[in-house]
Amino acid sequence: MDVLYSFVDINNERLNILAQENIFTNILNFVSIDNISVVDRFCNDILPRIHHNVKCFIFDPIFMERILLATDYPNLTKLTIAHFQKEIASNYFTKGRNRVIDGTYVQRNILDYMPQLRSFTFYICTYINLNVLSYKLSSEDIQQTLINNGQQHVRSMASYVTNIVSLPLGIRTACSIFSLPFKFNYIQDIGNNLPNIVFNYVIYLVIEDITPFEHEFFMRIARSFPLLKHLCIQNKESQKLDGLMTFSPDNCQLRSIIEYPHLTILDVIRAHKDYVEQFLNETKTFVPCLMEFAVSCVDDLKAVTKDFTKEETRRNCAKVTKITTTGGMVHSEDLCLYFPSLYK
Repeated sequence: MDVLYSFVDINNERLNILAQENIFTNILNFVSIDNISVVDRFCNDILPRIHHNVKCFIFDPIFMERILLATDYPNLTKLTIAHFQKEIASNYFTKGRNRVIDGTYVQRNILDYMPQLRSFTFYICTYINLNVLSYKLSSEDIQQTLINNGQQHVRSMASYVTNIVSLPLGIRTACSIFSLPFKFNYIQDIGNNLPNIVFNYVIYLVIEDITPFEHEFFMRIARSFPLLKHLCIQNKESQKLDGLMTFSPDNCQLRSIIEYPHLTILDVIRAHKDYVEQFLNETKTFVPCLMEFAVSCVDDLKAVTKDFTKEETRRNCAKVTKITTTGGMVHSEDLCLYFPSLYK
């Protein structure tokens, strides 16, 4: 990049000769450039003359539109976008609100413009108001559009979430599509229809649904996210099968103890107290590394631990160094004994 920029002010003949040198033009990395005037000079004077050599772009999303629209790149096979946040993705991949990003959209609005692209790693989540759809959108609907467009290594999910209370009934559909293998460390708004996929890179997960998360679902979460460190649960519905958590042989699977060996942060502020019980009760879940715990109110914590006396919830609390509640906490001797690491 520095070599190319140093030739901006030279005559066209020498720049045209330089354009033939693939070593300078195959891979262009704009990440270290924060000056819009420099990018403009590249787009106006250099890229149109070396466009046929460019095989890989690396840039921040702020320059994406400027660079990609400067000229055609017939041999572009790899595109790396640094610091591509959720808000930025929404600006680029949605034209207006309430638009489902499915296989057809990805093909027509992204892939068709990059015919030589060989690698496209992505995760896109969009949200649809329920009153906009005339039918119940499902994961199968989205997946079928991916199959129809030949996108065999892409999966989809559709979940119902409630984090925008101003919408009708406070509910909307979260529609996610992503390339496989999933290479991002964060994924959000996973619901009960979790596909049978192992997400080997995810360490931060947000789960949400309008139907309860039962014990079996958390078993699937543990299998699908083996390196999970931060889990946020958003579900106000109580567990319906909790009463079946017995030690009878018929309910062996339901009472299997789930282990999250790497989980250090658990956020259940927007969750029913059943999920506090689900993760603190060692007969249901074992979280040996839990260090930070966020709960809606201290009353939920006291109820689950029976005023900090219940033995089944003591072990999972032993290493907790930070407790966050929406209403604050009153520290007591019982609390100190139950959470000994809080005061170390």
